[in-house]
Amino acid sequence: MDFKSLYQQISDFIPNTDQEFADKKIFISLMEKYPDTILTRKNPVAHLTGSGFIFNPHRDQCLMVFHNLYRSWSWSGGHADGCADLLSVAIREAEEETGIKNLKPISEKIISLDVLPVFGHFKNGKYVSTHLHLSIAFSLIADDRLPLTIKPDENSDVAWLPLESIEKYSSEKHMLPIYQKIIKRTKAL
Repeated sequence: MDFKSLYQQISDFIPNTDQEFADKKIFISLMEKYPDTILTRKNPVAHLTGSGFIFNPHRDQCLMVFHNLYRSWSWSGGHADGCADLLSVAIREAEEETGIKNLKPISEKIISLDVLPVFGHFKNGKYVSTHLHLSIAFSLIADDRLPLTIKPDENSDVAWLPLESIEKYSSEKHMLPIYQKIIKRTKAL
């Protein structure tokens, strides 16, 4: 997928929440303003990321990582680093962060568009200024019997968590509506 195709994929996304209507406008505006850097971390204001919300085959559990930076259970995902195929980014990041293999998309369509703040922090001894992640999320599925591994530089645990008690695990309260939105949409597929 190239940048033009990604732009079209985002343009074709049909939001159904006020948050997504507003965030989609931000995506489009920033992609038009920064076409050369929005896919990379060279853009200090905002950059595109691919996120994966991973379900087990029964769709009653999700695979999450205990994120070292945020000190919370969260979905997997990461920077596009120049790749316009955000579904492949979401799968790559999920495999790297969880060790799970044979991930498949439940649908190749975007499940959620979200503008997420990333507050200033240190990474690898360098300060990273506050910026925005333009998160393009997909619903993924994986076998919950496969072995898991942590990625020590990013997370300190990986586990299958029950969907009905996700709010007990995530201390990032601003993420709960996003997770609930994705769970609801995925169950409807």
